[in-house]
Amino acid sequence: MAETNTLEDLKNVMEGGAAAPAETAVDTTVLPDPKIDEQGRSYATGKRKNSIARVWVKPGSGKITVNGRDQEVYFARPVLRLIIRQPFEIAERLDQYDVVATVKGGGLSGQAGAVKHGISKALTYYEPSLRKPLKAAGFITRDSRVVERKKYGKAKARKSFQFSKR
Repeated sequence: MAETNTLEDLKNVMEGGAAAPAETAVDTTVLPDPKIDEQGRSYATGKRKNSIARVWVKPGSGKITVNGRDQEVYFARPVLRLIIRQPFEIAERLDQYDVVATVKGGGLSGQAGAVKHGISKALTYYEPSLRKPLKAAGFITRDSRVVERKKYGKAKARKSFQFSKR
């Protein structure tokens, strides 16, 4: 890295004068190339709890299909559909991409979280410039919290049986 301060600038600062104006930082980060297959789709895997979602994203009218069914049928609760739409709202790309997802494992809440994670990653593969807002919202990071296992001698993972002195 080249040093921006010259000897005269350092002397000027030591004597109480003002330093020469520093160079302004310019964002010169190079974005990676989009990862698009021959059908014009981007693929990503999303995970949440014990659910794993395989997600394909391509330009379209905003139709989301999960396990061969429409999102309104598969995720009947409006909260789950809201979770799936969050990446598009953050990226300001509502109704611009079609999503096809297959999900396995876990319950509906974990599956919705897995689809959201997969959509976020697939969007960043299709449009690398969307990584920054999605990462800032926390959608790229996999939520690693899972159910704690039950231990022997315990009623549940941490709950003990009732103590009896006699």
